[in-house]
Amino acid sequence: MRLLSLRYICQGEYVIIAAMREETKRDVPLDQLFRALADSTRLRIINLMGEQEVCVCYFTQVIAAPQPKISRHLAYLRRTGIVGARREGKWMHYRLLMPQEPHAASILESTLKAFQQDKDMQRDLARLRRACCGPKSLVEAIGAPVPARVTA
Repeated sequence: MRLLSLRYICQGEYVIIAAMREETKRDVPLDQLFRALADSTRLRIINLMGEQEVCVCYFTQVIAAPQPKISRHLAYLRRTGIVGARREGKWMHYRLLMPQEPHAASILESTLKAFQQDKDMQRDLARLRRACCGPKSLVEAIGAPVPARVTA
């Protein structure tokens, strides 16, 4: 998978504009998409990537799950074709990929909209903001990269 990106600082925010080559996008069969959405940990991970690229260390902090469990779920989502990854030094960054198939894309978009009304999902997003930007943040503690907004 090849990612073309443009990086810049915009009003104090590190932004990555990502353009995926068309040949790297996969069709996501509906049965696989529904299986990917059928797990609460995977739903929480998808929620955290809704509008930004996130380093794996933040998932473990926000979800309070061991890193192997998070990595296993991220691998499942990558195999399904709705999550992409890139390495930057020792950090792995994950982002949500919209499926090409319109029905699958609609289901994923509806899921993301539903998260906006879910208190638990909003609590996770607040934890993510504290983990990257608050006192004793992962950025300060271990030098983790700040989650970057991804726009296609």
